[in-house]
Amino acid sequence: MPASTARARVAGSAPRLSIGQVLAHLNPEFPDLTPSKLRFLEEQGLVSPARTESGYRKFCAADVERLQLILSMQRDHYLPLKVIRSHLAEIDAGRTPSLPGGAVSAPSMLSAVRRYSRDELVRESGASAALLDDAIAASLVSPSEVYTDDSLSVLRALVELQRSGIEPRHLRGFRGAAQRELGLIESALAPLARRKDPSSRAQVIERAQDIAGQLEVVRGSLIRSALTRLAP
Repeated sequence: MPASTARARVAGSAPRLSIGQVLAHLNPEFPDLTPSKLRFLEEQGLVSPARTESGYRKFCAADVERLQLILSMQRDHYLPLKVIRSHLAEIDAGRTPSLPGGAVSAPSMLSAVRRYSRDELVRESGASAALLDDAIAASLVSPSEVYTDDSLSVLRALVELQRSGIEPRHLRGFRGAAQRELGLIESALAPLARRKDPSSRAQVIERAQDIAGQLEVVRGSLIRSALTRLAP
């Protein structure tokens, strides 16, 4: 963005937030968000805050909404930045694209993020309170005061699996498998993680999301291939 355009944006009547104010707004929901990650997202072209005459970043309400969407897509859907970038480009073009996996992005980016109490989670998923307790006991859902769309998706899946006789206790091994995958990711990123500069820490987060996505592709392919053995 040309400097004159950025200055014009800052000069507008809408309130602008500093990096510190943006962090104060978003950290309750995204505690891992740091100034270095904000700068990294800007370097990647995902958000373009305005600049003051002195070069300080100033974020408008739309920038904060955009950041909230980016961070929720990373956390709740494990999407790499290249996928998020394409999704944002669709939104910027005036379209309402679907997220990979079928979730439709709402016209307001803030509405893409929702939190559920325990009672709301049970009601929205169609599960029983006992099923949620069993899912927590099997480490398939983490106990919390508030739950995410990811928890809702897991609990809905468990409702369907229960109809086929598959209970949360049968899936205890999934937690161990996830921990083994995490170990692979940590091992692969160890050289980069040892660097202490902010840029490297931001790259670790991005690469971890990307590797997790690739592992999911491989795992899904193996399951689909194994399912062919069920055919008569």
